Amino acid sequence: MRLGRGVIVAGTAVLLGLSGWLATGPGLAEDRPADVVAPPTRGSSPGGRLPSRWDLKTGAGVKWTADLGTETYGGPVVAGEKVFVGTNNGKPRDPAVTGDKGIVMAFRAADGAFLWQAVHDKRPQEQGSDWPQQGVCSTPAVAGDRLYYLSNRGELVAADTEGFLDGENDGPFKSETRTGKADADLVWVVDLPKTLGVRPAKMAASSPLVLGDRVFTGTSNGAASGKVAAPQAPSLVAVERATGKVIWSDASPGAKLLDGQWSSPSAGKLGGVEALIYPAGDGWVYAFDPATGRKLWAFDAGAPVGGGTDGPRESLIAAARVADDRLYVGVGQDPEMGAGKGRLWSLAPKGASEVAPAWSLSGDAFSRTLSTVAVADGLVYAADLNGFLRCLDAATGRVLWEHDSFAAVWGSPLVADGKIYLGDEDGDIAVLRAGRTKQVLAEINLGNAVYTTAAARDGVLYLASRNRLFALSEPPAPPAGAPAGR
Repeated sequence: MRLGRGVIVAGTAVLLGLSGWLATGPGLAEDRPADVVAPPTRGSSPGGRLPSRWDLKTGAGVKWTADLGTETYGGPVVAGEKVFVGTNNGKPRDPAVTGDKGIVMAFRAADGAFLWQAVHDKRPQEQGSDWPQQGVCSTPAVAGDRLYYLSNRGELVAADTEGFLDGENDGPFKSETRTGKADADLVWVVDLPKTLGVRPAKMAASSPLVLGDRVFTGTSNGAASGKVAAPQAPSLVAVERATGKVIWSDASPGAKLLDGQWSSPSAGKLGGVEALIYPAGDGWVYAFDPATGRKLWAFDAGAPVGGGTDGPRESLIAAARVADDRLYVGVGQDPEMGAGKGRLWSLAPKGASEVAPAWSLSGDAFSRTLSTVAVADGLVYAADLNGFLRCLDAATGRVLWEHDSFAAVWGSPLVADGKIYLGDEDGDIAVLRAGRTKQVLAEINLGNAVYTTAAARDGVLYLASRNRLFALSEPPAPPAGAPAGR
């Protein structure tokens, strides 16, 4: 079982992530603290001049690389001179930590030095809710010196970005059993299954959203074998950023959940109203007042693609993207269900309490997707599970060009510095020129599958393959007459 992430807009840069499952696509709320760094599918990261080529064999353009586990779905996120990645314990950093664990690793951005890790045991008593070897699939969000993510156990976690390297236990969560210098310093932990009755299906994989003094996350409450074990448990929660106290929650999907639930919340203004957007596992997109949890509207995005009521309903895994008074989101299923015909929605507000389709792309023109779209300069960049990246006119939905990756795409595109970066299951990174005309700049293989979304800062591109983290920069231009590297 593998999960994806989503998209971010930072000034003129749009960063997308593996929200294939979540990972990603919210607009920036006006009250977002200046020190918040969201997953590339949803936050703000200055890019600088980014590479269009590098060579892993010669090292040209390779700033550094670092080992991860053997499965990696969460991150990377760059903040506070550190890079954070969710992975598993397939390549243990601590010989005392053995067996199947969920891991979040922190590296120094300057040179890739390993700093510390958070370790989460499996939840063996609940079969089907914490699948083997998948690790932490949540892409973290960072606010100041706090890191927020959903563990493999379905816990919403706040950790000190310094870990125990600073010699301090920041608490009030004082029950850490691992307190060495290379261990995480957990500030608070909300055990959603224990406190709210949540039953994650397969994996907990939502990425938190930080707005003001609150943290919002999907819970991954889901269905197993067609049965929803906890229909009254919330699918979305809002907690106090400082303490983890639950402020409000919502269980709108109830018993109508179709499968696992792996999307992430996003936020943005539609019709002049600030809304928290959550694409749920029943195929509906819900909008809430972030302060109170009051439902503003709901839209049925999961109706059978072929029309009528006879076909199967579609679920939602990608995060929604809000830009220029439009909302964009694609439908999708657990990738183990196969690609299939999908639909990409563009929704427009009708007052403060309703949205309606502006256009949609469906059938053979768009497969099921795990990816959050990117929106920049009046263009929508959307990837589907079949491996196609399409550039569409945001106003009309007209397809301007498409690129075939020839492999499944789980993550989301990153658009920054006038370029598009997209990884696929064959391990290839496609680099294209952003714009209305297709131009492929490079296709470079990382040696293993890519299920995450790229991140960028200060002229460095960060990519996480299944088992390795890469920091890449533009190499020097080759001498005149020399062939350019791939």
